[in-house]
Amino acid sequence: MDLTRPKSVIGKDTISAMQSGVLFGYVSLIEGMVARIQQELGSKATVIATGGYAELLAKETKVIEKVDPNLTLIGLRLIHDLNAGQKHV
Repeated sequence: MDLTRPKSVIGKDTISAMQSGVLFGYVSLIEGMVARIQQELGSKATVIATGGYAELLAKETKVIEKVDPNLTLIGLRLIHDLNAGQKHV
């Protein structure tokens, strides 16, 4: 099953019901976590999505402000470089 946006939230068959549950379920999870984090911080946080389905999820919510598919890899490179004694600005 490919994860694509179903035509409606209420699935009309097994595949669309599963797609809806995964897609809109994760969107709700993201929105809930962002709300809790911002409440705990007492301020607004910038939300950047990364990873395989970042674009798809970002299209479904206003809490994701930016999509950077390489953010995790950039972070891993920075950690590697810091551990190797290299400095980055």
